Amino acid sequence: MPRRSYIATTAACVATVLTLAACGGGGGSTASGDDGSPKAVPNTRGEGKSLTVWVMDGDYTEATLKVINDQFTQATGAQVDLQIQQWDGITTKISTALSTSGTPDVLDLGNTQVPGFAANGGLLDLTPYQADLKQGRTWLAGLEEPATVDKALYAVPGFAGARAVIYNKKTWAAAGVTAAPTTYPELTAALDKVKAASPAADFAPFYLPGQYWFAGLQFVWDAGGDIATSDGGAWKGGFSSPAGQKGLEDFKTFQNTYSTAASRALDTITPDQNQVFADGKTSAILSTTGSLGLIQKANPKIKSDDLGTFPFPGTSGKAQPVMLGGSDWGIATKSDTPELALQWVKIAASPAVQDKNVFGNDGWIPNSTEGIQAAQPSLDEQQKGFFTAALTSKATPAAAQWPTIEGDKSINQVFSAVASGAKPAADAGKEFDSHLDAVLAGGK
Repeated sequence: MPRRSYIATTAACVATVLTLAACGGGGGSTASGDDGSPKAVPNTRGEGKSLTVWVMDGDYTEATLKVINDQFTQATGAQVDLQIQQWDGITTKISTALSTSGTPDVLDLGNTQVPGFAANGGLLDLTPYQADLKQGRTWLAGLEEPATVDKALYAVPGFAGARAVIYNKKTWAAAGVTAAPTTYPELTAALDKVKAASPAADFAPFYLPGQYWFAGLQFVWDAGGDIATSDGGAWKGGFSSPAGQKGLEDFKTFQNTYSTAASRALDTITPDQNQVFADGKTSAILSTTGSLGLIQKANPKIKSDDLGTFPFPGTSGKAQPVMLGGSDWGIATKSDTPELALQWVKIAASPAVQDKNVFGNDGWIPNSTEGIQAAQPSLDEQQKGFFTAALTSKATPAAAQWPTIEGDKSINQVFSAVASGAKPAADAGKEFDSHLDAVLAGGK
């Protein structure tokens, strides 16, 4: 089953997206071009026509795409020109395609990419069709939120990937822990036992680098905080709020207690946290499903049965919200056949395709809570941790300028500054909020 790093790498292409966003006049028009009142996706025939669909390499299997295309052709009579796209330079390529004639009709977009393309007017406003496109299901918040800009829907969730705790069951068992924790006190008690059994200074019961902002956000969200909130279209940072401050402090406490002192200023790449795990220098990390295979590749002595997973339990008493990666389907404003594009996207998001193909063939987390529940009987022990984590999700702000925050690494540095003690949480939160407010205001 294909796997990719599903958080869109937007930093390298920030300038292209933001330049176009600054020139745009807001989001795209609706497919109907009327008052935006709710309506059903049209049943349009398309004999003799062809729908161009861009799909990112590794996102969907050929079998899944064939099912969608066959159902579409049977329903409409139209054909599908399926074009597989490579990741290198894709943001620039999509931005250019959306602004010219002959654009692809349907595009497979990283969920965090949608706000930028919506802001430059490249994507259709799908709000009138939202209820029909949902087809009775509840989309995962981490996919739907970034596709919703100023309360308008610009893309349809396709699939998700989530982060969960990956732990070494043998190491934990040797310390007397034989069951995965379900609460924060159980987690810290387990890690305390692991720490007591492995007191070496370079061993981390839970390796959590200070710059790991995806992990840090889970603590902020669990405390009831947020990165930013929109009020009348203006974004305001939330790290200096009481809830944001609690989240930053909770992150610091956990990180300082269970990770190494040297990790407080590091990211997950240098050193690679998968290698740290494979080398036996930690008993647990927070990561995606891809880490399971990478750990075993780095150390073949670690077998699949040695690795367990579970959602990160929060101090709130619930699982920490996770930031989903994944893909959404967007429809180009300049599409010559928006009605056909809507029908193709509706099929791709349908319960049958999501359950039998997106999950069944491809192994991805489906786009809805109902899809995750339907998958439960088929999940193995390791999958359950990630699928359960995805049930509680959030997203980065649906703001056109958000890629700048990722690109300048200010989001990394605020968590690292707090974890390392370089700045008090109050100062770090206030400085980050000020920077974020100025950056996101640039998209107006």
